[in-house]
Amino acid sequence: MLADKMLGNLPLFAKNKINSILGTINVGEAGNPKVLLNMLPSLVKGIILREGKQNQPVLIKSGHSANFDFSYGGEKPEMYELYRRAVQNQWDGDKALDWSINVDPFNPEVEILPDSFCPFDAFSSLGIKLTDKEKIKFKYSIVSWMLSQFLHGEQGALFAAAQVTESISWLDGKLYGATQVMDEGRHVEVFLRYIDTKLNKLYQINDNLFVIIDQLMSDSRWDMKFLGMQIMVEGLALGAFSNLYHHTKEPLLKELLKNVIQDEARHVHYGVLALQIHISENLNEKERQEREDWSFEVAILMKNRFLAHEVYEEWFEGSMKKSDWNKCISNTSGMIDFRNTMFKRLLPNLKYIGLLSPRIAEKYDRAGLMAYAGGKNASQITAAELLA
Repeated sequence: MLADKMLGNLPLFAKNKINSILGTINVGEAGNPKVLLNMLPSLVKGIILREGKQNQPVLIKSGHSANFDFSYGGEKPEMYELYRRAVQNQWDGDKALDWSINVDPFNPEVEILPDSFCPFDAFSSLGIKLTDKEKIKFKYSIVSWMLSQFLHGEQGALFAAAQVTESISWLDGKLYGATQVMDEGRHVEVFLRYIDTKLNKLYQINDNLFVIIDQLMSDSRWDMKFLGMQIMVEGLALGAFSNLYHHTKEPLLKELLKNVIQDEARHVHYGVLALQIHISENLNEKERQEREDWSFEVAILMKNRFLAHEVYEEWFEGSMKKSDWNKCISNTSGMIDFRNTMFKRLLPNLKYIGLLSPRIAEKYDRAGLMAYAGGKNASQITAAELLA
């Protein structure tokens, strides 16, 4: 295994522990030692120490350079057009949404999430039979967990947007980045308000999501922050938001997601514009392959992020094997559709910016993800199409 080569001088028990952890979260599949070595500190913080589960602020050391452009050149007209659109489409999270709507997560007549996201039949086959009341509570747990992860991801996006705004070299990119900082702050506001006032249940951050955010926030390279947040996290979130928007019958959440999706479509478009230029003009082949391998590792982490282990630990940790839970939750029609929508958004963007060469495409194919590579990238698809 790759980790054996990297950690060959460690005692056997320590090596076995690390290999066990990497196997659990499927990291190291790209086969790039540099990528895995860069991710190890975040893996230790997120998976071994579980710093995201300590109920206290986590400090992330970030050392990047701020780029002060005194030329004030507007050489990226498409990026400036995105900035103008963002300015015109700002919305107030307090006034744009009707917070007076009564949300009852236990009302089967106005489902926040359909049964297709819950593996009740699979549970029964394992001898775990939930009552009708327990099924409603379980579905409430799943939707609370899902929206909690959206909230945590948006806080990470807020930090990343602020960092990228100061580190990107193009003035047009800085102008747009400033609008995204405002967008992400608003997204944190509305998701938190919905969870706090309508659901009253907040889950801790998923370990895999913590690893991704910690790793990209602590990386000193602006394009890695861009790649991690704008393409990977935001791109997958855009698919997740779109999927939930189409499934939910709850009117406040539906309107909230509609507004957020319109913002996120611009964010991912911004990311593909900036990175397509940067990757094609400024990186050598070794640097490009490192980002290609890193994107693959993050894609696998994001795929595993939606296994909802926090819900498993709350409901079934003493009565069901985690491997059985993984199969149950992964094979629900809702989660399959969820993953399909997410990766339909991600793979075309990676292809467009130059990070889906035949070399890495083989690994995506083995992971069952290459089927999603043929769709429209973020520069071709509109928010209206995502909502349609």
